[in-house]
Amino acid sequence: MSKTLINRTLASSFSDVFSILPIITLTGPRQSGKTTLCREQFPELPYVSFEHAATLADVQADPVAFLNRYPKGVIIDEAQHYPTIFSYLQVTVDEDRFQGTDQHHYIVTGSSNFAMMEKITQSMAGRTAVYSLLPLSTAEIMSYQPEASTSKMLLYGGFPAVWTADNELLRQQLLSNYYTTYIERDVRTLINVKDLQAFQTFIRLCASRVGQEFNASAVSNEVGVSVPTIKHWLSILAASYVVYLLHPYYTNIGKRLTKTPKLYFYDTGLAAFLLGISTEQQMDVHPLRGALFENMVINDMMKLDLNRGNNMQQLFFYRDKSQREVDVLRILPPNLVEAYEIKSAQTWNADFFANLNYLRPLLKERLLKTTVVYDGTQESHQTDNGIINFRHLQW
Repeated sequence: MSKTLINRTLASSFSDVFSILPIITLTGPRQSGKTTLCREQFPELPYVSFEHAATLADVQADPVAFLNRYPKGVIIDEAQHYPTIFSYLQVTVDEDRFQGTDQHHYIVTGSSNFAMMEKITQSMAGRTAVYSLLPLSTAEIMSYQPEASTSKMLLYGGFPAVWTADNELLRQQLLSNYYTTYIERDVRTLINVKDLQAFQTFIRLCASRVGQEFNASAVSNEVGVSVPTIKHWLSILAASYVVYLLHPYYTNIGKRLTKTPKLYFYDTGLAAFLLGISTEQQMDVHPLRGALFENMVINDMMKLDLNRGNNMQQLFFYRDKSQREVDVLRILPPNLVEAYEIKSAQTWNADFFANLNYLRPLLKERLLKTTVVYDGTQESHQTDNGIINFRHLQW
């Protein structure tokens, strides 16, 4: 496998954190590049991983003695295995503040939002900067491989190791290993799955519903488990950065709006793997290519905010009971809206504006911008019905 590192946009947000706060908390999916980013940005800090059984046993036996071995601080990887460490970090950095020193600097990473965020909220308020590192954005991929085709981006997704793999066989093996090692092992452990086949069916059904409203009852019928079980499994997949829900936009505009969220994957490469898509040629003609393209663009929209250190992204979709839909509404204070339609087509069509034009009289002066994001070359950067290639998406 190539040793080449792919530059991460989030790195620039890290540079001055320790002049303000003593702890950096970095969450995100496994294999998204958290460890590499932290060790590259802060090579002076020692590194430990709670993924290693001996290290985990050591810290559990005596957390104070463990932290005392690192008088200047340490990078702690996969902290969700022992989230109690945050309580001890709190004591250490509070003592530094009491003594008037800036002695310890800590970086804590984790791949389970569920296990870590409660402890962070309880112990770390005012002591840590919290960041999220998702898989590679389109801009980061293009900085590494500018000639990559759209189908290749959809197929590979954003895990850095997949892009730096030396051959296609290794790429497939990496995605397979990610699924079996991190999802079937870690997630199944969290939810104590007794029926592996049912869980496998569930997650593949999730992939087949990418970009669609998630109907737990329908999935329950197909998998053969209860609706509460489906909802619980989904919540754990979301907390483990496998899938997320995009919620519908609610506002008083005189329309009956859908209340069901839409399902997306944090990584289109994993979704493609679960769908059995293994080549660019298969991706080119797959019936879910458009949904995967929409998924990729919405992921990029989230990353535009997260890679700047902003965890407060406000993205929704619009759909009313007449099935009029706009793919993404970005909400800006005070309740202003930017609307985006996402199309995988390379050929421009004026009909792409139809639902954006439908939305305009409903939102009136609150609608700041309407834009179609697609895969073609024709562009117009006006605020009223703009056109942009997804590779150039910015705000």
